[in-house]
Amino acid sequence: MAKDRSGAGDPVRTLELLWREPGQPAQPVRRGPRQGLSVDAVVRTATALADEEGLAALTMRALARRLGVTPMTLYTYVPGKAELLDLMLDAAYGRMDRRAVDPDEPWRARVARVADDNRDLFARHPWIADLAVTRPPLGPGVIGKYEYELAAFEGIGLTDVEMDAGLTHLLGFVHANALAAADDAAHNSRQSQADWWAVSAPLLERALDPERYPLAGRVGSEVAGYHPETIWAFGLQCVLDGLARLIDSRPGPEGTP
Repeated sequence: MAKDRSGAGDPVRTLELLWREPGQPAQPVRRGPRQGLSVDAVVRTATALADEEGLAALTMRALARRLGVTPMTLYTYVPGKAELLDLMLDAAYGRMDRRAVDPDEPWRARVARVADDNRDLFARHPWIADLAVTRPPLGPGVIGKYEYELAAFEGIGLTDVEMDAGLTHLLGFVHANALAAADDAAHNSRQSQADWWAVSAPLLERALDPERYPLAGRVGSEVAGYHPETIWAFGLQCVLDGLARLIDSRPGPEGTP
């Protein structure tokens, strides 16, 4: 099954829809659209469906059923699912909180906030983690989010190319963490970590020879499961420390490290 990805639809039609005036109805491509239906309403309903049931459940037929229209009616508002996904992603990005950036605030706090904001986004819309976004839709939500996030990197000692790369690296960490958290949540819905360890621990204690697996036994016993908050805090610290090391290695104003 092909993975859903952004930027897979008609680029001209997608950009026209992304940059329409707020609340402006779509120009129907066929006669007979339902009175009162709009692109915004279609996007809101599609987002709610994906939030509740996941990206795999979002089909044009399922969306039409939820809206109470025929699938053909939907195509008077969006050309297809590919363009719809771009509209959903851009709308979700547009709704993210964007607090004013204080240039006097330590840069690590600003960058950490960008990570936290994106982690919250994945928590609200888990389907975004399943969407390949190598070619993001260049709508107002995406551009506004990019502008806000770059402000956290402005003036900290990186070139423009490095600012973009640093942001991409940070968001890659957040995305990987979101995928792991979603997988853990899915497993926990069937069997909790505590229940799994209660069943598995006695067998593992008998099977793991401490002489053969000394590190696995020692560290595994100490960790005893997946701890999302610990992994998040440690990973984010590593990202921030890596950026700090790069910045601190740059020559000072007089050419000295």
